Amino acid sequence: MTKDVIALTPKMPNVWALMASLYAGGSDLDLSAAADGAVVQLHGPGGRPLVSVESPVLVQVPGEAERLLGQSVEAPFWWTEARASTAVPEAEKLAGVVCGRLNALLGGSTWPPEAASTKVVDVSAVPSAGSGQPAVDVVTDHAAVVLIDRPVVALTSWLAEIMRTTVASRRSLQIVTPPGVRLTTAARTTLARVPNRWVVQDPECGYYDGLSGAVLRWQDGAFSPALAEDGTATVAAAFTRPADEAPGRQLIVALRTVHKADDRLLLGGALEAAWEALTGTAPAGWGTAEPVNLPWSPRQLTDLARERAPEPSHLVVVGTPDRPAMATVRVTRTTKGVEEDVVLTVGYADGEELPLDRVQPLAEALLSGHSLKTMLVSVRRARTDLTAAPRLEGPPIPYAFTLGPEDVHAIGVEHARRPPVEVRPVSLGATSRPALYFPLGEAEDAEAWGRLQELTAHLRAVR
Repeated sequence: MTKDVIALTPKMPNVWALMASLYAGGSDLDLSAAADGAVVQLHGPGGRPLVSVESPVLVQVPGEAERLLGQSVEAPFWWTEARASTAVPEAEKLAGVVCGRLNALLGGSTWPPEAASTKVVDVSAVPSAGSGQPAVDVVTDHAAVVLIDRPVVALTSWLAEIMRTTVASRRSLQIVTPPGVRLTTAARTTLARVPNRWVVQDPECGYYDGLSGAVLRWQDGAFSPALAEDGTATVAAAFTRPADEAPGRQLIVALRTVHKADDRLLLGGALEAAWEALTGTAPAGWGTAEPVNLPWSPRQLTDLARERAPEPSHLVVVGTPDRPAMATVRVTRTTKGVEEDVVLTVGYADGEELPLDRVQPLAEALLSGHSLKTMLVSVRRARTDLTAAPRLEGPPIPYAFTLGPEDVHAIGVEHARRPPVEVRPVSLGATSRPALYFPLGEAEDAEAWGRLQELTAHLRAVR
């Protein structure tokens, strides 16, 4: 398992500050670089890895430390993360001293606060057995397993790097956490992709899947469902336990846009329009991982996607602290042009009114100015802060679906506007080449799922 310690400093950790902190265990420690120099590793006797220290990140987005760590830190600030192997007790103390010394030199605070120290750690007695690096705890032919114990697991840069490595090696990423841990929306989206898995270690139930509840066991080098004799999976009792607090509601907007690939293209406009329509403000920041560190800038986002093309870009966008909102964005270069797949989630307290009256006007705005292809709006009961606990949550209930004019034309207008369900589409855009907006029912109407399934089957049918 790894133990994370984070230094949050108002000043940039320069070379001298980092060196003074890294040698907290004495001059006998060895240093090495990894991830193209973005990570410095401290090694004990015999080359045993003790601590990995990531390059400091300048976080310019307000509220990120509070969202991820529960600590209020005024932006901008520098985020320096150290990960210690818990296989060696001295390693955890060493990580705390690395961050504690940075704070002593530069000011700021440490998370968790009790980890900070400035005393020299004696690592001369550390056993030399072992190899690898603190980021990944177990690697098999089928999985890379990472044990994490922090209140909120985010899609940090190191977790994203592990994800890329596992995909390249055709392994699954499996993170193992205690039952009190929650995932951010970005981390949940990543772990929901097959074959990745969130493994929860519960003292009463053993291991279970934090997203599906299936009881798990270690077999053939990976955690997989423990199937009964009839081939069915058993759901852990801990997964169906009532939540400690009343859930809020989340409004989820999943949209796709397709643009012509030219020098004038500016990405992020559809997301910005949806954000402003539903929250009244623009996004606060964006980045490729968490903490989200860059102020919102469609131009910089577009430049990054252009540099990475033809490889896809995966991005995370957050809002201001007063309104929980987060989006994941995937930008892809295809034969049709440049596609943006956006999932925006906005959190509301229980009893707070959702802005559902803005959904149809939003669809019209995206069609007229942002090349909307499809948009599905859903509502679900879940945490207001947008994190996911390892508990049973109801699925999102679809509220409305919008189909862009190109697909309506390909399907046939008359066929598309006459689905075999009680759904009366509304024509949007140009009369000669309309888009169709399909209201699917009231918010949290469970029968809306059946309507959506019949509607999509009808739209896919041959004219």
